Amino acid sequence: MVGAVDLHYHSAPSPFPRKLDAAQAARHYEEAGFRAVVLKSHHHNTVMDILSIESTVLAGLRLRVYGGIALNGTVGGLNPRAVELCLKMGGRVVWLPTMSSGAHIEFHEHNHDTGFPQSTIDLMPEAEIDVFGPDGELRPEVHQIIALVRDAGAVLASGHLNPRQVDAVFTAARAAGVRRLLVNHPDFVLGISHEQARRLADMGAYIEHSIGMYNDQSPSTSRRPISQLLEWIEVVGPERTTLGSDVGQRSNPLPVDTFRRVSELLMEGGVHESDLRRMISTNPGGLLGLD
Repeated sequence: MVGAVDLHYHSAPSPFPRKLDAAQAARHYEEAGFRAVVLKSHHHNTVMDILSIESTVLAGLRLRVYGGIALNGTVGGLNPRAVELCLKMGGRVVWLPTMSSGAHIEFHEHNHDTGFPQSTIDLMPEAEIDVFGPDGELRPEVHQIIALVRDAGAVLASGHLNPRQVDAVFTAARAAGVRRLLVNHPDFVLGISHEQARRLADMGAYIEHSIGMYNDQSPSTSRRPISQLLEWIEVVGPERTTLGSDVGQRSNPLPVDTFRRVSELLMEGGVHESDLRRMISTNPGGLLGLD
């Protein structure tokens, strides 16, 4: 685990039950020798969580802790002002709508046992945030957000958009000069095919897999066979694959334990140690500009 990078950890505080807050998570990753972690929330800009512990906790660590923003209803959706604030305060990842995407809302209307957490407080129902306007073109604010991400050298992540939306936004982002593109868990909510993943990878995107889904010690509702992850790695190769924990839910194992167990399963399945290192360190580290 020394030098590993996790681009996808869900920390407290959150309306969803979480295992570790920002300070606890930082110490957890530091102990294992991780190089960096990105804290994610579906509800707020996590940069502020990080800055609040910078002098008291993070100053003594080798680990680098980054934040970002998911463009859901609680931050105003496709809100360039919220993106600008996040990035100028040090944010490194902008996730397109996750639980406010139409794909996410529809998926959870028809699937009630997905392992996705439920809020501990009563909040308004999610309203769909669409990247397309009434004319079928990308909304102007999407182009503003793309420009902000480009200028900051940050990562633009797919969130939970559907394949058509991801393709349109990433095509526009690439044309505008964004160089760090990340597709989140293609086989959960998004429904991205192998062919589509190859096309996005050819565009320069990395395909991130949520390894919490492949940990055989995770709750059965969210578990997938390791053979499925091995197949996905073959689709675009280790060169365009990253592995993020996507844990933090109270019911799931700790992130470092998840990385260790899934790494063991992948090597038992034939993945070479150098390819594993590329997927958990080199590729995500490059996306954050660490190299």
